Amino acid sequence: MPRSATVNQELRERSRERILTAALETFAAKGYEAASISDITAAAGVSRGLVAYYFGTKEQLAAELLDRWLDGIAALLTLQGTPDERLAAIIDATLLAAATTLPVQRLAITLMMQPTTHAVFARVEQAKTARLTEVEDTLRDIFAARGAPDPATEEMLLRATLEGVTVKLAIYPETFPLEAIRHRLYTSYALPAPSTPLPIRSPAVDRLRAR
Repeated sequence: MPRSATVNQELRERSRERILTAALETFAAKGYEAASISDITAAAGVSRGLVAYYFGTKEQLAAELLDRWLDGIAALLTLQGTPDERLAAIIDATLLAAATTLPVQRLAITLMMQPTTHAVFARVEQAKTARLTEVEDTLRDIFAARGAPDPATEEMLLRATLEGVTVKLAIYPETFPLEAIRHRLYTSYALPAPSTPLPIRSPAVDRLRAR
C-alpha cells in the first residue's frame, strides 16, 4: 500500500533532523574544518546522496544549524513582564541555553571567530537581519525603560558580556561557576537576587581550568 503524503513528509523531516543531529555532533567532535560529509553520513547512517539532496554542501549544513541558533536568540522577544523582569529572564535564558546546548554554542563560536568560516556566519546573520534587529531593539527598549542614557551601548555591552560568558563556559564547562556569575550579573544591573538557582550543575568559585 503506497505511503500517504503526510507519512512521506514525516519521513523526510526525520531524515533531515537525523542528518542535522549527526552534523552537529561531528562538528563538535572534529571541528568544522576537519569534519567531512563522509563523517556526517556515517554518523547519520544515511547515504551521501541524501545529504546532498537536503543540504547540498557542508556549509549549508552549518548554515542551517546557525540559523536555528539565531532563532533561539530571537525567542527572547517572547519574554514578558516589567523591564527588570524581562532583563532577568533574558540573562537566565541565555545562561541556561549556553549551559545546555554547548555543541551548537561551540559551533557558532568557531564559525564566528575563524577567518576561514566567518563568512558562513556572516551570510546566515545577514539573512536574519530583520529578526536580529528586533532582538536588538527589544533589548534597547528594555534599557530605555530602565532609564539608561545610552540604550544602544547597554544592549551591545550585555550581548558582549553574555557571549563572553558563553565562550568561557564552552572552554571550561567543568569549572565555570555559572550561578555565581549569574548573581554578579544581577547585581551589576541592580536586579533583585534570583530566588531559585538555575536547574543546571554549577561548581563553586575557584579557578577556571580545563579538564
